[in-house]
Amino acid sequence: MRVVTLLPSATEITYALGVEPVAVSHGCDYPPEAREKPAITHTSIDPDADSAAIDEAVLDAERGDGVYGIDTEKLERADPDLIVTQGICDVCAVDTVLVREAVERLGLDCEVLTTDPHSLEDVLSDIERIGRATDRRERAAALVADLRERVERVRERAPADGPRTLDLDWMEPAMVGGHWVPELVERAGGEYGIVEPGQASTPVEWESVREFDPEALVVAPCGFGIEQTLENAAELTDREGWSALSAVREGRVWLVDGSAYLNRPSHRLVDSLEVLAGLLHPDRFEAPPETVARSFSARSVA
Repeated sequence: MRVVTLLPSATEITYALGVEPVAVSHGCDYPPEAREKPAITHTSIDPDADSAAIDEAVLDAERGDGVYGIDTEKLERADPDLIVTQGICDVCAVDTVLVREAVERLGLDCEVLTTDPHSLEDVLSDIERIGRATDRRERAAALVADLRERVERVRERAPADGPRTLDLDWMEPAMVGGHWVPELVERAGGEYGIVEPGQASTPVEWESVREFDPEALVVAPCGFGIEQTLENAAELTDREGWSALSAVREGRVWLVDGSAYLNRPSHRLVDSLEVLAGLLHPDRFEAPPETVARSFSARSVA
């Protein structure tokens, strides 16, 4: 079967199921061999800009020709039997509307499978759906069973009265991680706030963060690695009241690789759960390596 995956999480899932896609999106970088595949999509946004500049560029693109485009010649050459795309966020990856338009325009005879997860359970269901579509039902069932066991092990060991915790998946404007993130934090033994489980990631006034006053703060901007987040950390540290946050005063602020963890709805969300558990409760769980999560203070940017 010839499979094209047009978002990083779908690429991760298909590889985990033993299916090597014939083409991917420009953002697909895991596993590393995915980088060698033809990229069907492109973006007008500079991914190396700071978060404020990216936000402005996205708004401009949405008012113009859109954030993403599809290379129809490459898509036609890929000759897919199955295209996996998404409907959750038109800022994160090319959406299903553009994909279906391209398929119709090219007259391709293929299935388009759209993922739209908002919870961990939705992600597990998507793994099973992709498994059925690629004839990898047994492998998908085994993967899901293993993931459920890992989630249960975290739940059993995590305390029920953990710290008030917040995940910021963008810095300027400040945006609180939603969808599956509140659920992951709560399963890892934290108390989440501002955004409810299943609710979309939400831009918030900084005053809302100050009022919630997190005792633990995870900064994992979508698409940013730790170094890029560190380069732009002043977008947070220069805000009024930053130093007064309980998480800052108590030294419980962490920069997490937001490109690989928390923001991609693949099987690696369970890795993200284990990362959160290690950060929130180092006495009960193994701490993640510094390549994944790094303790942060204002001195880190000095």
